[in-house]
Amino acid sequence: MTNVQLGRDRGGGTRWSERGIEQLIGRLLQFGVLVAAAVVAVGGTALLVQHGSAPADFHTFRGATEPLRDIGSIVRGVMQLDSRAIVQLGLVLLIATPVARVALTFVAFLFRRDRLYATLTLLVLALLLYGLVWGRA
Repeated sequence: MTNVQLGRDRGGGTRWSERGIEQLIGRLLQFGVLVAAAVVAVGGTALLVQHGSAPADFHTFRGATEPLRDIGSIVRGVMQLDSRAIVQLGLVLLIATPVARVALTFVAFLFRRDRLYATLTLLVLALLLYGLVWGRA
């Protein structure tokens, strides 16, 4: 991780520099995407090893099975080394990366005492979380 540069504001308190915040957010995005890609690669490799010789059937689309539709089931599947659950976890991590970016931005605005942008960012975060948890596609 990178160090966030702190400066002094006029009141003598510390503040996060914009460049430091940008660097921290950039590192978060890089780290999140790399971890998600690594998890998907491991799960995909295991999936090919376990099921690579099975004939492919592209005539009927089959979505995710019931055990892979919620976080708890995915984590239980990963604990059992289910390759499909590992791939699904990687995709969840990939989706979670920009959500974590919005959350980090909210915290940065709070530290900078920028109420307007903190409120707007919190609204965006609430909408993202609502869509992820209760949204139906």
